[in-house]
Amino acid sequence: MEYIMNLIGIMMTCSGVIMVYDARKLTKKLFGFGDQNQASWGMKILGFIIAIIGGLIIYF
Repeated sequence: MEYIMNLIGIMMTCSGVIMVYDARKLTKKLFGFGDQNQASWGMKILGFIIAIIGGLIIYF
């Protein structure tokens, strides 16, 4: 059970880091509205939160 939780935490952390790093590319690909700066900012915040949650799952 602990192994599975660590694996989920690692996947969440990696996906969060990818969301922060590639926020501009992802918003161009996923969303079609005009204000990409606001969308990429929101994507970076969401990725940061997901990475923190994944790190906490690994830690505890």
